[in-house]
Amino acid sequence: MTDTLRIGGAIGAGLRKAMEDDPKVLIMGEDVGKLGGVFRVTDGLQKDFGEDRVIDTPLAESGIVGTAIGLAIRGYRPVVEIQFNGFVYPAFDQIVSQLAKMHNRSQGTVPMPVVVRIPCGGGIGAVEHHSESPEAYFAHTAGLKCVSVSNPHDAYWKIQQAIASDDPVIFFEPLRRYQEKGEVDLSGTLADADPLLSAKVERAGDHVTVVAWGSMMKVAHDAAGAAADEGRQLEVINLRALSPMDMEPIYASVRKTGRLVVVHEAPSNVGIASEIATRVSQECFYSLESPVLRVTGYDTPYPAARLEEEYLPDLDRVLDAVDRTFTY
Repeated sequence: MTDTLRIGGAIGAGLRKAMEDDPKVLIMGEDVGKLGGVFRVTDGLQKDFGEDRVIDTPLAESGIVGTAIGLAIRGYRPVVEIQFNGFVYPAFDQIVSQLAKMHNRSQGTVPMPVVVRIPCGGGIGAVEHHSESPEAYFAHTAGLKCVSVSNPHDAYWKIQQAIASDDPVIFFEPLRRYQEKGEVDLSGTLADADPLLSAKVERAGDHVTVVAWGSMMKVAHDAAGAAADEGRQLEVINLRALSPMDMEPIYASVRKTGRLVVVHEAPSNVGIASEIATRVSQECFYSLESPVLRVTGYDTPYPAARLEEEYLPDLDRVLDAVDRTFTY
């Protein structure tokens, strides 16, 4: 059975299915209950599951995550919503010092099945604390799984897989893509879906490999379409898992194309693209025909709304990088 859902609606449907399947699944966050979330992702869940399972919390992110850790110790599976990406920093200590460490610290006896949902990225005309891409902070932290979705099908299944994980998952959702629609296959089980921590080749090509995730997937696909008009076939890979990364599809692709462009909207300095470039250089050195190139946000604080389109990677910047891979 398939249905057409927007990305936000697919996440909400995935949350609903997880709550139906397991009474230990709880949702916590600012305005997630009666309002249904700022982006209406949790709309209707409190009405159907009650205030004990869909909990409107105080405006205190460290308290929200700290409470979720305690609930996880008691056997619950809390899903925490951080209303906007820049609001996660008050909870940073709880996430990296406690949430990420507890399972290992207890030698596996205390699982931490907590999902932290973070709407992230720019393009919605908001100020910096509503438009950042903080994924590198969390991908750097051992003990956290980091996942980024870019389409409704992945959103529906991967939120359920994240909830089923006994390790904490930081779940990044692309703000500007919430309203984009796509087909979702609602049949099957979690075991039938792509693994949570897997990359996927979404468009085959022979000339240049392009790796992206989250909101940048649309940019990557648009660039591939434009490049095809010029006779260049880009192989587009959706990374999906930011930590740990599934590198094998990337290695296989680069060994075929000899060229790699990595696209993300976070700043370039010490970004995830740097790690991908290093690993590819180590594993595919003799296959590379040019250096690995990055197309990213700039190494500045996120700009005012009127300048954000100049900051964000776009089709022209990706195509320019593709062109430059042929000039070395």
